[in-house]
Amino acid sequence: MEDERFIQVILPLRLEWEPYYLIPEELSVEVGDRVQVEFANKRYVGVVSAVDGNPADELKPRILYIVGREPDLPPVDQKEIRFWRDVADYYLCTVGEVYKAALARDAKALSARKIPAIEPHDIQLSPLQEEAAQKAREAFAAYKTVLLHGVTGAGKTEIYLKLAREVLQTGRSVLFLVPEIALSRQLEERVAAVFPEVLVYHSAQTPARRAQVATAIREGEKYIVLGTRSALFLPHRNLGLIIVDEEHDSSFKQDSPAPRYHAREASIMLGLTHDAAVLLGSATPSLESLYNAETGKFVRIDLKERFHSGKEADLLIIDTVAERRKNGMVGHLSLKLLEQIQRVLAGGGQAVLLRSRRSYAPAVQCTECGDIPKCPHCHVSLSLHLQPERLVCHYCGHTEPYRHECAHCGGALQPLGAGTQRIEEEVRAAFPDARVARLDSDHSAQENALIRQFSKGEIDILVGTQVVTKGFDFANLALVAVIQADNILAQQDFRADERAIQLLEQFRGRSGRRGEPGLFVIQTREPDHPVFARLGEAIDNTPQMMAERRLFGYPPYTRLIHVTLKDSNEKRVAFLAEELARSIGLPLVGPYTPLVDKVADRYIRQIRLMLPRDKALKAHKQQLLSAINTFEKTHKYFGHIVLDVDPL
Repeated sequence: MEDERFIQVILPLRLEWEPYYLIPEELSVEVGDRVQVEFANKRYVGVVSAVDGNPADELKPRILYIVGREPDLPPVDQKEIRFWRDVADYYLCTVGEVYKAALARDAKALSARKIPAIEPHDIQLSPLQEEAAQKAREAFAAYKTVLLHGVTGAGKTEIYLKLAREVLQTGRSVLFLVPEIALSRQLEERVAAVFPEVLVYHSAQTPARRAQVATAIREGEKYIVLGTRSALFLPHRNLGLIIVDEEHDSSFKQDSPAPRYHAREASIMLGLTHDAAVLLGSATPSLESLYNAETGKFVRIDLKERFHSGKEADLLIIDTVAERRKNGMVGHLSLKLLEQIQRVLAGGGQAVLLRSRRSYAPAVQCTECGDIPKCPHCHVSLSLHLQPERLVCHYCGHTEPYRHECAHCGGALQPLGAGTQRIEEEVRAAFPDARVARLDSDHSAQENALIRQFSKGEIDILVGTQVVTKGFDFANLALVAVIQADNILAQQDFRADERAIQLLEQFRGRSGRRGEPGLFVIQTREPDHPVFARLGEAIDNTPQMMAERRLFGYPPYTRLIHVTLKDSNEKRVAFLAEELARSIGLPLVGPYTPLVDKVADRYIRQIRLMLPRDKALKAHKQQLLSAINTFEKTHKYFGHIVLDVDPL
């Protein structure tokens, strides 16, 4: 076998190594080529990561020949492979799992369309915007990531497009990331007005359409892509600028499967790989980004005035407990809020109401015995949905008919609380002549159409979940209101106040965006909550949160890692979680039982590590990974342990 040549191949699997294969004499293979190989009696398409490798002598008799080249898929650039390795290293997963995430772009493409040469329209900036853009240029020249902290309505998008135009004129490419598909669809029109050849990429597209975008990137000299987080794994060429809009948004975090990456951090890795500038933008930056600006890793640029010189929306906090005592509530809507909505509608304006939970009611309860129906597969209550009537688990998707009576005693079931469906019903009853619509995950297929209708003024009142708080720009939106704001505050997490302020400030900024004052209404049982007192202040002007994070050792002063164990056997997962915690050898908390400790028939235990941000961080992460790999082999416990670096 001395004359035979070996290659190593990345497979779309969770493997700690890259298997070796033999190359037939008649075949020429290079790094990045796609090859068909056999592994564990299954056929896979892998990526060649090394040529002329030297496997251990004891492995050579068992090494197979590759089946052949993969004719339908193009090679992978070595910069891509380097990026995959960076992501895998940081998020403690395998390069094969990252490759699997990138496979979404690899399918049979539609017929390629011939990306005319990009001739972007010019963009005129205000003096303040031009000053911010110039500061960004200077930071990029110094190889610094830029954090653009601009109040809502300050015109951050125009700055993004101006800088993108300049990069494209140098012959380099641009990646523009947004957190939500719905936001990308609205922003597409604005970007296309400047860059008619903009490529759009997100998970709601067909595989063929995504593959067409990937092909256009491979074949084009320069491009601009507008996409959600998965666009990071396109086969990028000659990137010059990466823009991450709404960098604080939790939608940028991949929860499952691995790699469980955050697009903000991964964008910085991708920027380093391509020597590209990175621009992060937000009206409410994450504390992590503010910390990086304080320590000099980022350059922070402030944009404190709205583009149209409009005032911030007025704030009205309504105490629902006090209102209910004086009969000032109609269902879950206060008379004060209804009066304000009526005023807005009479003036030709529009309103958006936020309720953070979908469904008609988050739970139902028996009026006789008090029983609350729960999911048979998860330790959570079932939510009531209408049209058709059914009880639904929002964790595993279990559904069962709603029979209106208790399964235990036959008593009547009564809805508890209100979701978006019930709020929509109450709004329709209060305003029978208004055009009312609902936007939540139950209406995801209609999301784009609803946003277009609202933008055109064809809907008067929109009721929705958190998606309505995102960076939409509606010219006629005069009132935004939060229904049952207490649910936003009641999260059991050290980031609860930060998230609440970000969501509320973002939502507030949706109204009054054309020079006219808007109104922001909050209905709550806790009007004196400190989060409401902080509204209107820049999030970094509230040092109390930073001080609390430092005191208790939370990010951004440490790196947080969650280790989650899931098992169908409750006793086994409890015992093995204790065993694993003892074997890790690093300071940790747990194992503990999370609030929802059973999902889809699997019991859950968690371990939390808070590692110092010092030179030993990488070594500590590798120590954790090694301990888990050893534990899995020792106990034959594969497929039960999940690692999440920088969880939200």
